Amino acid sequence: MPEIEQDDAAAETVDSSTVKFGTPEALEYVRSLTDVGAMTRLLHECIAYQRSLDSDLDTLLSQRTELDRNLVQLQRSAEILDIVKADADHMLGNVRSTCDLADQVSGKVRELDLAQSRVNVTLSRIDAIVERGNCIEGVKTALESEDYESAAKFVQRFLQIDLQYKDSGSDQSEQLHASKEQLEGIAKKKLLAAIDQRDHPTILRFVRLYSPLGMETEGLQLYVGYLKKVIALRGRMEYENVVELMEQGLGQVNFVGCLTNLFKDIVMAIEENDEILRGLCGEDGVAYAICELQEECDLRGSLILKKYMDFRKLAILASDINNSPNLNILPGGASEGPDPREVELYVEEILSLMQLGEDYTEFMVSKIKSLTSVDPELLPTATKAFRNKSFSKAIQDVTRYYVILEGFFMVENVRKAIRIDEHVPDSLTTSMVDDVFYVLQSCLRRAISTSNISSVIAVLSYAGSLLGNDYHEALQQKIREPNLGARLFLGGIGVENTGTEIATALNNMDVSCEYILKLKHEIEEQCTEVSSHTSDTS
Repeated sequence: MPEIEQDDAAAETVDSSTVKFGTPEALEYVRSLTDVGAMTRLLHECIAYQRSLDSDLDTLLSQRTELDRNLVQLQRSAEILDIVKADADHMLGNVRSTCDLADQVSGKVRELDLAQSRVNVTLSRIDAIVERGNCIEGVKTALESEDYESAAKFVQRFLQIDLQYKDSGSDQSEQLHASKEQLEGIAKKKLLAAIDQRDHPTILRFVRLYSPLGMETEGLQLYVGYLKKVIALRGRMEYENVVELMEQGLGQVNFVGCLTNLFKDIVMAIEENDEILRGLCGEDGVAYAICELQEECDLRGSLILKKYMDFRKLAILASDINNSPNLNILPGGASEGPDPREVELYVEEILSLMQLGEDYTEFMVSKIKSLTSVDPELLPTATKAFRNKSFSKAIQDVTRYYVILEGFFMVENVRKAIRIDEHVPDSLTTSMVDDVFYVLQSCLRRAISTSNISSVIAVLSYAGSLLGNDYHEALQQKIREPNLGARLFLGGIGVENTGTEIATALNNMDVSCEYILKLKHEIEEQCTEVSSHTSDTS
């Protein structure tokens, strides 16, 4: 009895819905049943399962006719596939035979192409030998008729052929090289003679022969050397003319024109001979010419500037100014030293010389920058050569004198404006205000135009000291007069005059503050403009 109860419990734990009929597990499950209710439920499920099977069988049997028809069609398709397979095998055989034939034909074509290439190479070598012979004969004929241009072209063509076919015509090479050496000697001899005589058309004729002869570097050196000689001769004549005028004691010595002509000669030499220079060595030839001609600029330009400084006696003038009390920037300095009008003339001359040098340097540096195929290290080297050689150092010396002269001119004129201060009819201020700020504005504009930061700082320092000392003292002088307030109550015309003087003094201060702000704004604008221009050209 306990065993039967255990079996019933086990049977109840199995869900009949999980029974899969037709499997060994279902049979074992049936055998394990002891409960009549479970057996009855399983029987009903088995009958339902049987009915579903009958339904599925009926469905399959209803499709028998269609399946038989499809089977017949498949049998027919198999017969067609056999026919297709036979045709495909036949086509495969045809393709294989065609490929074999194509391989044979392409092999023959390759053999013919190789033979044709060898024939063409042989014909080219024959043509080269014939053309080399023609070049040799042409060189000899051209040398006899002094047609050196044609001779150079024959030599160039021969060298091109010789470079392409190095193993043919060694005897011809020896003959041609002999003619080439003869032509090189003639070209060099006639070029040197033309350079000595400064026969420019003849120089151009023979320097153009150096490229086809493969002597570009030597031709470039000779031609640039000729340009240097021409510039040196013209520069020496200009310089000697200036010295002669100095010795004659004539005051109108045009140093600016002398320096301008030197720069013009150098620039024109580069621009007008650009084609020749590029024809010899490309852009490297242009860069080489710029650097070489700059040496002449350093020599001649520095001589002109030194002679100008000697002529104007700038060293003595600067010493006199430094030893005078005017540049101490203390209130009430004495009016001693050189004539400010003469100093202003020197300042304008110096500015012109400085601007010429700066414009020339910027042009040459930009010219080098425009060359795209030269050595990248050439630009910093050339820029250094322009900025650190003798001409640049001479410009620096002139700039130092400019700062001293500009400072003297500013101090002297500001103090003069203060000394001659007077009331201007129909004006709220005295003459000193407009005069002082006009002088400061002019001097600062000139300093900024030099694009030299040291000059700008020095002149700004002079202006600041003058405003803080002399001008400040002059503005407060009227206000500090003793018993100024008491004079307003004395009555009569004196009261009106005193009131007018006080109002004018206050207006001077007010307008001066406005002028200082305007001057500051103008200085900032000009410095920004000059700085942006310098950045664009650097």
